[in-house]
Amino acid sequence: MMVAPVTAPILIRGTGLLGTSIGLGLRAAHYTVLLSDPSPTAEAIAQDIGAGIRLGDAGEDLPGLVIVAAPPEAVAVEVANALVSYPEAVVVDIASVKIGILARLLEMAADAETALTRTDLSRYVGTHPMAGREKSGPVAARGELFTSMPWVVCPAVDLSTGEQLSAETAVADAVQLARTLGASVHRMDPSTHDDSVALISHLPQVAASLVASRLQDAPADALALSGNGLRDVTRIAASDPNLWVQILSANAQPVVEILYGLREDIQRLITTLEAPTAPGGQADIAQLIAEGNAGVARVPGKHGAPPQSFAVVTVIVDDKPGQIAAVLNDIAEIGVNVEDLRMEHSAGHQVGMVEVSVLPGKREELAQALTNIGWKVVLS
Repeated sequence: MMVAPVTAPILIRGTGLLGTSIGLGLRAAHYTVLLSDPSPTAEAIAQDIGAGIRLGDAGEDLPGLVIVAAPPEAVAVEVANALVSYPEAVVVDIASVKIGILARLLEMAADAETALTRTDLSRYVGTHPMAGREKSGPVAARGELFTSMPWVVCPAVDLSTGEQLSAETAVADAVQLARTLGASVHRMDPSTHDDSVALISHLPQVAASLVASRLQDAPADALALSGNGLRDVTRIAASDPNLWVQILSANAQPVVEILYGLREDIQRLITTLEAPTAPGGQADIAQLIAEGNAGVARVPGKHGAPPQSFAVVTVIVDDKPGQIAAVLNDIAEIGVNVEDLRMEHSAGHQVGMVEVSVLPGKREELAQALTNIGWKVVLS
């Protein structure tokens, strides 16, 4: 168990981005970590960068915790194998969908021809760290990847009765894993989890991919005008197609329900824009944008705190090394805290625009102080 890290190794099954990042984080916390992956290359890279030692190179100590970091389509089988192979270990997965995996495990536990039993599921806990990068594979791993990020813990339940199957001791180990890696723990039932990620994770991916797909045949002259708005909307469209086939297939129904509502909004906008000067047309456009404003206002702010409006001070800098660092250093000397930071480049000019978000009461003070130092400041 995780309460005895020196004598109870932790086995990570899957050494991609997340599995290797977990290994790096646990090694930094002085846990003994074993690694296993179908790809010898991925396994060797994870070991070489310090995420743990390969299972085949380890001694005979059995793991007290097994973390299944496999692709979603392989997770149920990997979890079942781990529960059977290590009858004293707690087993968690970190897949981004939960109901499909749990349903498959319940099917296997009910099948007399499989070695998995319902009792074994008392040692299983589904989890989902809400963290990642556009890059993939063990070479992209970072031990601090989960710091301050949400980590959802979903105890296994009987899907017919709602009865909790995971033992609370197993849930405690899953919670300790997340906290050891610096994450913020959120406990949910599997169904609520899948509905939630359909809205806040899977829908944005679909929307970004659909918008980005419109760019495939866009004229180069049009793309040359691109700014941060387009980059913000399409950033996650660079995600791995193979992974998202599995995620969307596994969580199809909740995503479809949200897409039905989105389809209604799109059709409403299309109808309005077909006759934008018709009575009520412009009011309907304004209403749609206002609804978006209301949604954005509900997104939590820094550190999960209630959302807060910030004032933006834009500083024009030359496009050369050291300029951003110099601006931030001067702001620190002035004594104003930077709440958020964005960078945008000017089309056709060798300058950049550093957009610094601060508390509204600090806006004028910061702008004046930076101007006095010699920076070119624009207030917005």
